[in-house]
Amino acid sequence: MSVLPPGSMIGILGGGQLGRMLAVAAAQLGYRTHVLAPDAESVAAQTASSYTRADYHSRIVLDEVADQTDVVTYEFENIAIGPVEYLSGKVPVRPGPQSLSIAQDRAREKAFVGALGGRTAPWAPVSTLEELKAAIDRIGAPAILKTLRLGYDGKGQVRIREAGEVEAAWADIGERPAILEGFVHFSHEFSIITVRGLDGALTSYPPPWNEHKDGILARSTLPAPAEIARHWAEAATLAGRVAEALGHVGVLTLEFFATEDGPVFNEMAPRVHNSGHWTIEGAETSQFENHIRAICGLPLGSTALTGSHVEMINLIGSDADQWPELLAEPGTHLHLYGKGNARPGRKMGHLTRVKR
Repeated sequence: MSVLPPGSMIGILGGGQLGRMLAVAAAQLGYRTHVLAPDAESVAAQTASSYTRADYHSRIVLDEVADQTDVVTYEFENIAIGPVEYLSGKVPVRPGPQSLSIAQDRAREKAFVGALGGRTAPWAPVSTLEELKAAIDRIGAPAILKTLRLGYDGKGQVRIREAGEVEAAWADIGERPAILEGFVHFSHEFSIITVRGLDGALTSYPPPWNEHKDGILARSTLPAPAEIARHWAEAATLAGRVAEALGHVGVLTLEFFATEDGPVFNEMAPRVHNSGHWTIEGAETSQFENHIRAICGLPLGSTALTGSHVEMINLIGSDADQWPELLAEPGTHLHLYGKGNARPGRKMGHLTRVKR
């Protein structure tokens, strides 16, 4: 195992706020970062050492990135697998392409986690309207139809309340390959943020209670209520098992429903996660720093809470306009992402409150 010393260059694929916070964490440890993204507006580029605006599929650009960096990571999972596999043949890419490949395909993701002993909702892959009708007959309604690929923050999915809505739902997702999931009766949603080091060391953060609004995470609070706490050990064990099976290096996030039968796996993200933003002030080592530590071969840091109560609130759309009042609140830590236009549903920043 080779440890990358401070001063090394970390490549980041993706130009969003997660890349922005990874670049900040890397700089604090003495690393330089190079962001590659096609976006006209890259908030990650605002904090990175350097930036290339280009398509991920350009072999010329990818060769340049490989020549300039010592390790490459990514801040979102909707990047095409081809460029990542190409880069991994030239420079270490952490997490590896397998983690990305599994997380990009909801059917593969469900089957993979189920094979490792994870509890999932009843589900079925569907590629035609006829298959969807057969799946509804077998699984029942209500159910949720989700596109096989892409989609986050509630996008790419539609609820089917009764069998008569099947044709409309199929049209709503663009008649694309999908999975149908049976409805899960749950009391709370939570996530397990696991970190696996280059040496195979594993650690995870206490699970936050995640509350969503319109499919977007609105609030994460810790410590979690008893309904979640009783599932902590089982869910964290599964997350570690998934990380080991993937040979994952870095942060891996698994989202769960808390049910009477135990934790039900929802989906995973092979990256730092919105439900872990609280760790910047609320944990001894943030998820972003631990991700940098992991991909550079450094020892992982403590995930212990820094206070008795931690709350993270997303600032969505015009919520960020309250920044003067929020800055005036004692004990409130404000993070604005540097985005230009506030529009409904867009994450503009977050705040964290820690009670000591």
